[in-house]
Amino acid sequence: MIGPVRPSTGALSPLGVDQARLTGGFWAERQERNGTATIPHAHEWIERTGWLDNFRLAAAGELAPHRRRGREFSDSEIYKLAEAMAWEIGRGGDAPLDDLSMVVAAAQEPGGYLNTMFGRPGQRPRYSDLVWGHELYCYGHLIQAGVARLRTGFEDALTATAIRAADHVCAEFGAAGRQFLCGHPEIEMALVELYRATGTTRYLDQARLFIDRRGQATLPDIELGRAYFQDDIPIRERAAFAGHAVRALYLACGAVDLAVETGDDKLLAAVVRQWERTVAARTYLTGGMGSRHEGEAFGDDFELPTDRAYVETCAGVASVMLSWRLLLATGEPRFADLAERTLYNVVAASTSLDGRAFFYTNTLHQRVAGTPMDPSKPWPRASSSERAPWRDVSCCPTNVARMLASLGGYVATADSDGVQVHQYASAKVRAGETGLSIETGYPWRGDVTVRVTATSDRPWRLSLRVPGWAGEATLVTPQGTERVRSGYAGATRTWRIGDQVRLELPVGPRWTAPDQRIDAVRDCVAVERGPLVYCAESVDQDPAVPLDAVAADRSAPVVERPLPALGPDAVALDVPAAQLAVSANGWPYGSPGGSEPEASTLTLVPYHLWANRGPATMRVWLPQSRG
Repeated sequence: MIGPVRPSTGALSPLGVDQARLTGGFWAERQERNGTATIPHAHEWIERTGWLDNFRLAAAGELAPHRRRGREFSDSEIYKLAEAMAWEIGRGGDAPLDDLSMVVAAAQEPGGYLNTMFGRPGQRPRYSDLVWGHELYCYGHLIQAGVARLRTGFEDALTATAIRAADHVCAEFGAAGRQFLCGHPEIEMALVELYRATGTTRYLDQARLFIDRRGQATLPDIELGRAYFQDDIPIRERAAFAGHAVRALYLACGAVDLAVETGDDKLLAAVVRQWERTVAARTYLTGGMGSRHEGEAFGDDFELPTDRAYVETCAGVASVMLSWRLLLATGEPRFADLAERTLYNVVAASTSLDGRAFFYTNTLHQRVAGTPMDPSKPWPRASSSERAPWRDVSCCPTNVARMLASLGGYVATADSDGVQVHQYASAKVRAGETGLSIETGYPWRGDVTVRVTATSDRPWRLSLRVPGWAGEATLVTPQGTERVRSGYAGATRTWRIGDQVRLELPVGPRWTAPDQRIDAVRDCVAVERGPLVYCAESVDQDPAVPLDAVAADRSAPVVERPLPALGPDAVALDVPAAQLAVSANGWPYGSPGGSEPEASTLTLVPYHLWANRGPATMRVWLPQSRG
């Protein structure tokens, strides 16, 4: 069994979802909840909204335009849900994928075309709106669902449907076909993965065509510019990710996949260069990407407003997918560092504790407490002060569902020298003759213990990632105890069953300051603890002190305490603060200075847990007290 990404070459080889099984703690709890709550919840909503009925009506020849429900890309939500179900079954869970697959397969037309928005009587013709119609984008998610099914050991209606669709795309858009591309990249990485899964080279060739066509001004110059579609500049020439964030990140994933499979080192280096610039100047503290509501887009360098942060959940998922690909290609720990930051502070933050409500955008500063959501109705907008049970555009719940279901495949890798552990969770890992048992209370506690449960009689290296935020850590191996710095640390030896390695990470709270070029948070501070970003939420504070009128005081220590309301292991932080003087004369400006700030205490909670206790205001970045 294989995981979501399976390159034929690279620095590291990924393990499958059956080779790295989460057994307890932070991520296992979320993966289990994903299988028992989120996937069934999404299934219920695609039925309730009529999005799945579109396929039934299409198969029956009854899909008149007035009967179709959902946006032009709603087919993709069924496919992402199918992928989530495939990974859920692959890891040992249960989901009604057979029934879903048969509904989808029945709607496919002769020749492989499949889309419920186009091509039928009364609808627009096939491929008449490649700019906005998302037909190829939807195929991409269908193909990825088929690949997930193949990699978990099945060949069935879903895999056959995906392969027929891919063959249709190659016939329609190959070198002798339509010289066009989709307004939303996604199919590129899907085609490469299908090539990897089947060995059929035409899928790789088609992915190359789509990537090479982008950046040639094929798509129209809309108000947001061609950069919205990443069609303004060839990907090899771009300096940083730009335009619609999810589109940009999906395209980068496809480019890395193509580069790895074709040995195109220049293309890989171009994506790495863009990643570096984006992380250095266009990424939020949470790891979130996309600072503009207009166009759901990246902003310019250091344009990172907090209260207008867009940070789409799907962009977080795409960022993790890209970081994982770059890690496999290069073996460099910085990519695992960003994946960790994004997993804990965007992906985990997106979903409520019951697994049935979701953020589309992930602001870092909520100024006004909203009103409770009606759980029976989809929310019409992307932004909200609370997680919504469903939205008219619900790309994020199914995206998170497929990532959580396959998360075991992101934990560890192997190479000719041994095994590498990148993300920390209690887990059972098997790589060839090597077996490992990982026990940890991470992220709440910093100790990670790895025990050898199976081994060959040859020497091999066990490597553990020391996150960049840690600086250094303590490593205890059968060979002794040492201080190790950020990167990978471990030991090479002839291991015996029962041998243990213990990594001790410093997960205590720490103050974080921004680059002063980020105008929106200049002279502010934030608090992090281990991989977690913290925030102040109004439900924990004195009601008489609004969050916009407090500042952090770094002169006294931060105090940790339990946070049982949000989890048995959750940790809150009490931070010394000061209440700021505010204008009382009806005009919010005046002379610098003012009255002496009044001392107080501010309680901070993990950012990923905010908005689970009713409507609230919230902020991550805090002004610094001058008192």
